[in-house]
Amino acid sequence: MPPARARVRAAVVDDRRLRAWPLPVLARDCDKEDRGRLLVIAGSAPMPGAAVLVAEAALRAGAGKVQLATERSVVGLVAAAVPEIYAIPLAGGGSADAVLRLARRCDALCIGPGMSEGAPLRALLRRLLTDARLAQVPLLIDAAALIELAALRDAGMRPARPLVVTPHAGELAAMLGWTKAAIIADPRPAALACARRFAAVALLKGGETWIATPVGALHRSSAGGHGLATGGSGDVLAGVITALLARGATPVQAAAWGAHVHGRCGEILARRVGAIGYLARELAAEVPGVMQGLGANRR
Repeated sequence: MPPARARVRAAVVDDRRLRAWPLPVLARDCDKEDRGRLLVIAGSAPMPGAAVLVAEAALRAGAGKVQLATERSVVGLVAAAVPEIYAIPLAGGGSADAVLRLARRCDALCIGPGMSEGAPLRALLRRLLTDARLAQVPLLIDAAALIELAALRDAGMRPARPLVVTPHAGELAAMLGWTKAAIIADPRPAALACARRFAAVALLKGGETWIATPVGALHRSSAGGHGLATGGSGDVLAGVITALLARGATPVQAAAWGAHVHGRCGEILARRVGAIGYLARELAAEVPGVMQGLGANRR
């Protein structure tokens, strides 16, 4: 059970707050390198769509170059679905070395969406977390990679690098050893405990989004609605946040902007399609307009 803690006041993330917290400026003559290069490690034979959703969302959020590593069996499918990316296969052997070579040239990394838990993912995550040349490269950890992060933390690993973790209540329960019911009943202390334990910006997904930092700051976004509770929605969120990290946003800023933009996209689709029933793959197309409205691409 979670320990009793004093209540921490949460800063509200809304349109006004984000307009006063602008993303790094893009010059009029910027090229794709200036807009950030990122690497997504995602997808599997059962869930190739997760890789597609993350990659497309990252491009829609303004990333200049998106590279993707996924299972060999689906790499062609994913590359065809998102022709703007550079894709490489994950197939054991030297795959980790190839991933690290790409990662060392990137401005941000994402690992976990649509992947399977187990030793290969844990070993790859360990290498990303311990590579000295990646010490300043922000890494977003999602889905199956969250469970492997918790296992590495339990084994004594304490990576000192910029991390963003994006669990829902069930994943966070497994990471902290709390009950899912307790987290849903009071997400605030759970988000703060996650941030402290993993020395990360923790974004707890749910009816409201809670964003906590390791030093105890807390942010809350109520944008969205229950239509976002659909398969693949979290993959879109991961892509948006990783793109913002690659564009130079700080981890907490990228998480706050990502959560609110994601929520606003859901609200647009709720009005146009219906409160529930829109698809995660429809969210990404709304991202540029929402970000433009918030002044994200100001010069």
